[in-house]
Amino acid sequence: MEAPLHERVAADLRARILSGELAVGAPVPSESELCLQWRGSRGPVRQALASLRAEGLISGGRGKSPTVLRREVAQPFDSFVSFSRWAHMLGLPPGQNTVEIARRRADQDIADHLDIEAGEPVVQLLRQRSLAGEPVMVERTTFVRAWGSLLFEHDPDSGSIYEHLIGKGLRIGVARHTIDAVQADENDHKLLGVAVGAPLLREVRIAYTSGGEAFEYSDDRYRPDRVTFTIDNAPEGRPLFGRTWHTSVRPRPERSIP
Repeated sequence: MEAPLHERVAADLRARILSGELAVGAPVPSESELCLQWRGSRGPVRQALASLRAEGLISGGRGKSPTVLRREVAQPFDSFVSFSRWAHMLGLPPGQNTVEIARRRADQDIADHLDIEAGEPVVQLLRQRSLAGEPVMVERTTFVRAWGSLLFEHDPDSGSIYEHLIGKGLRIGVARHTIDAVQADENDHKLLGVAVGAPLLREVRIAYTSGGEAFEYSDDRYRPDRVTFTIDNAPEGRPLFGRTWHTSVRPRPERSIP
C-alpha cells in the first residue's frame, strides 16, 4: 500500500535536505510548487512541511517562507527512544546484530533503575546497531519481565523491538536520558572496532509506560566519530534533542579517557 501523500512529500524533501541537494539556508519549494509537483492539494503539502518543522529541518510558518535550517534530524526529547525510527528518518535501513538475549535476575543497580526488587527476573539484550552497514552503537538493554518475555517470540534482528512491543499493547510514556562518556570495554572493542579504553558517547535511558511504570533500562554506547548529540532550543517551543550521523571519515577513537 502506498504511503499517504504527506508522508511521501516529507520523505522526498527530507532526503533532499539530508543529501545536501537543498543546502542549509536554501529556500524550500513553495506550497504551489509542491502541489504542482505532487499533483495534490495544499492540505497534505502543509502537513508535510509541518512535519519537517517539527523535526527541526526547516523554518517558516505563519506566512514566512520556509528555508532549510539544518541537515540533521532532531527529535522531540520525549520521543528520543528508537534507533530504528531515527534511522528511517535519515532514509537509511537500520542494522542490528543480536549477540545475546537472556533471562537473568536483576542485580541491585538494575533493580534501582527499574524500580523493582533485586533478584526479580528480567530480560537482557546485547545488540550491535549499524547505519549504512557500519557499526555505530552497542546496545545493552534490560526489560522488566512482563515486556521482555515477549521478545522471545520475536526476532530482534528483524526490525524495531519497540514496534513489536507496541503491537503487543505497550503504551510508551516518557523516557529519561543521561548523556556521558565511558571507556570502551571488550564487547565494545569487538562490536565497534575501537580500542579497549577508547572514549565512547553513552546514552543511559530509562523508559516508562504511559502509566508511569519503568519498563526498560538501556546503556547505549556510540562511536563519537560517527554519532553526536545536539539540543536545539528557542525562547518559545519545546527543545529538540537529536542524534547526528557523521558520514565523513574522522579518526577513530583510539585513546583512553584520562
